[in-house]
Amino acid sequence: MEDDSSWEALPIERIRIPAFNFRVISEASNGENELPVSLDAAVPDDILEKIFTFLPIASMIRSTAVCKRWHDIIYSSRYLWTHMLPQRPWYFMFTCNETASGYAYDPILHKWYDLELQGIDKSSCFVSSSCGLVCFMDNDNRNIISVSNPITKDWKRLLEPPGAKFPDYSTVALKVDQVTHNYTVTLAKSKQVPEDYVQWEFSLYKYDSWSSSWVTAVKEVFIGWRGGDDSVICGGVLYCLIQSTGVLGNVEPRHRLIMYDLVAGPSETSLTQSSIPVPCSLTCGRLLNLREKLVMVGGIAKPNRPDIIKGIGIWELDKTQWQEVSRMPHKFFQGFGELDDVFCSGGADDLVYIQSYGATALLGFDMKQRQWKWSAKCPVSKKFPLQLFTGFCFEPRLDITT
Repeated sequence: MEDDSSWEALPIERIRIPAFNFRVISEASNGENELPVSLDAAVPDDILEKIFTFLPIASMIRSTAVCKRWHDIIYSSRYLWTHMLPQRPWYFMFTCNETASGYAYDPILHKWYDLELQGIDKSSCFVSSSCGLVCFMDNDNRNIISVSNPITKDWKRLLEPPGAKFPDYSTVALKVDQVTHNYTVTLAKSKQVPEDYVQWEFSLYKYDSWSSSWVTAVKEVFIGWRGGDDSVICGGVLYCLIQSTGVLGNVEPRHRLIMYDLVAGPSETSLTQSSIPVPCSLTCGRLLNLREKLVMVGGIAKPNRPDIIKGIGIWELDKTQWQEVSRMPHKFFQGFGELDDVFCSGGADDLVYIQSYGATALLGFDMKQRQWKWSAKCPVSKKFPLQLFTGFCFEPRLDITT
């Protein structure tokens, strides 16, 4: 089922140890004594920056411990981070429900790193990531929201958002500006109108890092539909999945996609009127931003059995139409073992990760090569039958702060 290649579980601190011992070289050839010349001192900063752009991110992290000069160049050079070779996103897998510890998978070196997250206390949370930062919303208290860089361990607790303190459904999304490194967090809340089985209040709030404040973006009342727990920001637009409540009869498909333009603001058309149906009946849907294109990973439901999964598909939104990218081959689908109707999925760049909540198996899909592949085996095993695992995808970066 899983990749048979060897794995190595390393604490993240091990990445930071000095990786190279530079030897002093001398060009003396006539027997005369000359002052030794350090190879490092002979290389100017701009050349070092270009050399660093060819390194995998894990090697770059390790290089920060070589000397102060290397550390400063890697952390502060804008050229380095804008010209480096394409990196692959990592996947963090929680290994305990009661703590925020787990392992991060590096798909380039095929290694897992022991990593403890900052800003959260346990794995029971909603997660969104963008450009090196990760946003966490506590599942028990959804007004506790923090933003963190998992690699540098820099983190910040956001101000308490407005709106209902105990919504029935919530979803959080994060988007980092690649140029300014400012970021936006959106929080969508959905709460049933008291003593009304048809209407659901939907409210959307937006947080901007440059103002460090929340604003109310939109409030609507949905009839026969409720907000879900998955959203993503892509191309300046917030996309959220909503689900039929069933009170207006059987609606197929049960999910629809609503859109809100974060730049233009509210529209005269209601969110549900402008919504887009999903391509088929789904058990669940996971929205991803891959190179500013909206991609959805969905569990394909059996006919007339919307709660039973029969496969997993990947689609890309082209304007208002879904284009199928791939369907998981049956041998990989079987490789997860017993797969629930819901699962975990994340992605960045051209890589999609899919994980079952009931196992540590991690499957990747390359959008460019259209190739499915198991990751190296995770160094943690299931200790009891009902143990659950979850995770999220993030881009490892050193230059982005909260």
